[in-house]
Amino acid sequence: MDITVYPSMLEGTVKAIASKSQAHRLFICAAFADKPTELTISETNEDIEATVGCLCALGARIKRTDTGYIVFPVEKVPHCAALNCKESGSTLRFLLPVVGALGVDALFRTEGRLGERPISPLKEEMERMGCRITRPTPSTIHCQGSLRPGNYSIDGSVSSQFISGLLFACALMDGKSSINIIGKLESTPYVNMTWNTLNQFGITANNLGLTKPTSPQYIDVEGDWSNAAFFLASGALGNSVTVSNLNPESVQGDRVCHEIFKNGNTPIRLNCADCPDLVPILSIYAAASNGGEFTGIRRLRLKESDRIASTCNMLKALGIEAVADDSKIIVKPGQILGGTVDSCNDHRIAMSAAIAATVAKSPVTILNAQCVKKSYPRFWDDFKSLGGKYEQYVR
Repeated sequence: MDITVYPSMLEGTVKAIASKSQAHRLFICAAFADKPTELTISETNEDIEATVGCLCALGARIKRTDTGYIVFPVEKVPHCAALNCKESGSTLRFLLPVVGALGVDALFRTEGRLGERPISPLKEEMERMGCRITRPTPSTIHCQGSLRPGNYSIDGSVSSQFISGLLFACALMDGKSSINIIGKLESTPYVNMTWNTLNQFGITANNLGLTKPTSPQYIDVEGDWSNAAFFLASGALGNSVTVSNLNPESVQGDRVCHEIFKNGNTPIRLNCADCPDLVPILSIYAAASNGGEFTGIRRLRLKESDRIASTCNMLKALGIEAVADDSKIIVKPGQILGGTVDSCNDHRIAMSAAIAATVAKSPVTILNAQCVKKSYPRFWDDFKSLGGKYEQYVR
């Protein structure tokens, strides 16, 4: 589906959808807790549904309710399981160590670019500690064997999700374990989020791996700063938009966008190592305001698209000058003219282009605009409810 978005003023309030980062973590902890957990979650998406499906394949029972889900913990771990991660990197990287801790013979299936995204050095560390991991096909990963408790060591510069996955695994294994992080840890706030979630379920550094998670009965999933950033940016660009359901004290790394939009009188200078998902929408904001320079972007090559290339191509398609290498993107300020943007099947590119269109000189056509379903299925409905004007075409 392609969508043509017309310049228009957005006005009103939109409720932030549930944080998929927090939801993944809560579902995993709840699936291995000691009693059912009820999660209040305002909106699901393809990534969260992938984690739900995989946990059900591991023996959990997860029931939809009017306000979210009830998670009934795993009672019997299966010997073998087939886990469809779809395009969700969080699902794969969190659950690969989990199945290792459980000793499940697991075949993971991937879609899109997920099969190309790295699982090293997690793979090598899991193999050192008792598992065997192979790739039978480009879209499958096979994990056999069992992880043993002990001292884990892993490079923190590739993905914080590897550390989070190992934390879940250590909490499930009998015996004491530790994780030594080598080098600079990227996306530190999201490891903190994992710790906070484990703490909610009774796991602390002092008893890591010694007890089964104890479940709180009810938990609200907080609003998602990452997806809220699109409409927050539209407000900062002159539209009369506010976003509700956001926790100002959240540990989500993408909460930094709030400070950036408040201080909009100077060019953006941001190290994005802890908030790489913000780069596409912040580049649009920079283009339409005072320009910007984004560093700490190396991992963007490995997202749903090569997000350094797709961000720069989006800007150029809209008439904005941008230059980049593996270390930085420099965005020059200028008039957003309009044009045709290839989303590269990347949800964050599609949503960024839609916000750009509201302040553009002429319409913006977004190819494969349905890709927003990965993280924000109701994006186009919310966009329309605020006064956004668009036409859609099915190819």
